[in-house]
Parts: sequence; C-alpha cells; structure tokens
Amino acid sequence: MNSENNIYFKNREVAGYRLLDILPIDKMKLENWTVISSSYGGYEIAKIIANSLDAKVDIMFSDKIIAPQNDECEIAIVTEHEEVLIHEELVKSFDISLDYIYTKSKQVYEDSILTRVNSFRDGNKISQLEYKNVLIVDEGINTGLTMMACIKTAINLGAKSVSVATPILPSASIQTIESIADDLYYIKKLDHFIAINFYYDSLDDIEFEDIEKIKKG
Repeated sequence: MNSENNIYFKNREVAGYRLLDILPIDKMKLENWTVISSSYGGYEIAKIIANSLDAKVDIMFSDKIIAPQNDECEIAIVTEHEEVLIHEELVKSFDISLDYIYTKSKQVYEDSILTRVNSFRDGNKISQLEYKNVLIVDEGINTGLTMMACIKTAINLGAKSVSVATPILPSASIQTIESIADDLYYIKKLDHFIAINFYYDSLDDIEFEDIEKIKKG
C-alpha cells in the first residue's frame, strides 16, 4: 500500500489535466501538433492533451528486449519503425552480443509489434511526421529507454520538433531526455524513483484492447 505522501496523482485523467496546466497550450495552438503516446498507459493522457490542442493523437508501438539471464531486465527497445535503442551499460555487464539483440528485436517486431500495427492502423506504421511538431506523452518514465527510442524514431521520420510531456520521472532521466528533445515538460521529478504506479492512487493495467476502446471513445 502506498503512503499518501508518495501519491501525486489520483489517476491518469487527473495527471493529464495537470499536465495541461504546465504546458504552454496557447503558444502551442499557434502551430500544428501531433501528440503521440509512447505506451498504452500514456494514451489516455495523450488524448486529453491532443483534444486541448485540436491535434491528432496516435501511439508509437514498441516492445522490450529482455536479457537472457533475467526475464525482468530490459536491455533494449524496438519501435514499430524498427528503431532499436540499447541500454549499453546493461548489455556490457551481462556480456550480451549485438547479434542477440538484433535477432531478438526482429523476432519481437514481427511477432508482436506488427500484429498491433495491423490491427490499430490497418497495417500502416506511424507516419506523416515530416516538418511536424511532435509531443510525445507518457504516464511516467522509468528508465527512459522507451521514451528515447520514440524520440529518435520521430526525429528519423523528419519531425520539425520533438517535445516530451510526462507527469513524473526520475531526476536522472532529465539530462538524457533534454539532450535530444526540444522541450521537456513534467510535474514531478524524484531523485529516488521507485516505479510509476507507486505515485498514482489508481493506475489500472492498460491492454491493447483498451487502447482501441479509448481511440473510439
């Protein structure tokens, strides 16, 4: 059970509206934006922000590559555009070969990501980001690996600018994200970060089927 002192957000909806309070919405409305969630859990928040901006909302599908010695340790992320971002320190410490990572990423991409892309967008990968302002949103950031993979994918797709908005993140992730994103917006940073769900009063698991319902809602 979380201590009340550790709870910063009642749920995703509240977190979304609190993000709206810190975003320069009026200034952002002067340009065209595409709002992209970097996870299932961020999609509801992304939709709240997109509605305020009268912007398109989407999700960038990705999946984890797990260490062969530890099924709870993510060593890389692969996105729907086959962008692979590697946690280099972990890979070195586990002595994992790049061949393993790229073989697994291809397998995960074909077995998992493509299925979701086919269902969600009729087989079309996320696109049309050329010269667009992109805001990537999530419910929180843990290691930052997924967010960095999504940022790099958006940049490689020709985005004019790429910004990030998240309710909460570890202080250690800020410099890494700011090194590649144009802007980073957050409500709470923590030096000693435990896990995203630790800081929400209610954070139900979101599955792919839930995303499709939110999209239609």
